[in-house]
Amino acid sequence: MEQRTSTRTALVTGAGRGIGRAIAERLAADGLLVAVHYGRSEHAAAEVVAGIRARGGHAFALGAEFGVDGDVDALHAGLDSGLREHAGEVALDVLVNNAAIPHSAGPIERETPETFDPVFAVNVRTPFFLIQRALPILRDGGRIITISSGVTRIALPEMIGYAMSKGAMDTMTMTLAKQLGAHGITVNSVAPGYVDTDANASWLRGNPEAERRAAGEAALGRVGQPSDIADVVAFLASEDGRWVTGHLVDATGGARL
Repeated sequence: MEQRTSTRTALVTGAGRGIGRAIAERLAADGLLVAVHYGRSEHAAAEVVAGIRARGGHAFALGAEFGVDGDVDALHAGLDSGLREHAGEVALDVLVNNAAIPHSAGPIERETPETFDPVFAVNVRTPFFLIQRALPILRDGGRIITISSGVTRIALPEMIGYAMSKGAMDTMTMTLAKQLGAHGITVNSVAPGYVDTDANASWLRGNPEAERRAAGEAALGRVGQPSDIADVVAFLASEDGRWVTGHLVDATGGARL
């Protein structure tokens, strides 16, 4: 396998579909070697990698289910071996925390430990300790970017658990930005609104009324696309984003302004 020493590298979690896939494809198009993480669908991640390579980019897949014992160990084992094989060194420039589960049984009266705990395990605990483990290999001048959500600004009682998990990550973003700034590492969050992804397909696609309502909430008058979010992430990951840190970028298209 060709080794690409000194190439900028990126890890995108949950990159087999949707926003994560769009981010992986965009970063690869920008010349980064991208580690395409998947939780369960190895086939989907393989398709992303194949597509990137077909367009002349560089990527490899690695699997680790989040929210279970040993998840961070499994991910870092795959990342370590993949970077050694494809980059010739174990060093990371960009970490994108995208993987999350949206399940919520809210409002608060309906939540139980069985519905609440998995959301925090996947959306908060795993990315927190993933960052902790990645810090020794994150190069100075690196980037940490977390995909948040517009629900941290827009009150949706039926999504209280999910919103709380994303709010926790926003607080982590601000705190880490202060700690890691001395190394030139920026830490930011990006908050999408309604985006046309597989996760929203059941209520959005093929439902003109639902699409009209979702589009009507955005000042820009349409439903977001994964590429809309990927382009914001690409800016923050680039040299152009070097002076932005500790910031939550609202990428909702101006929802509920």
